[in-house]
Amino acid sequence: MSMQERPLSPHLQVYRPQWTSVLSISHRLTGVLLSVGLIPLVVWLVALGSGPDAFSSVQAFYSQPLMTIAWVAWTFALFYHLCNGVRHLFWDAGYLLDLKGAFVSGMTVVVVAITLTVISWGVWL
Repeated sequence: MSMQERPLSPHLQVYRPQWTSVLSISHRLTGVLLSVGLIPLVVWLVALGSGPDAFSSVQAFYSQPLMTIAWVAWTFALFYHLCNGVRHLFWDAGYLLDLKGAFVSGMTVVVVAITLTVISWGVWL
């Protein structure tokens, strides 16, 4: 069979997004977001150890509304990635693999991640 005769797989635009695929892609994206978010976290920790002047300037920058939104989003990504990782551990153990179990566990992951984020930031906002 020559290369021209091979069938092509359809593009992602052909498929309708499913709950499990959206959660899987979100898990990967939150992993990347967590990695990128570690850079400003390390900057904050270094400023904390460098003295009051460095810390106050970094803290003033991080206290801006846009940065607060970014920190809340990073916190949500942290909780989502954590909860979805626990969900994957259940899958590895052979639980919740049916369609209903996957849907319910996915909804639970989202609700728990939102709840933990609200609880974490409810004190500060």
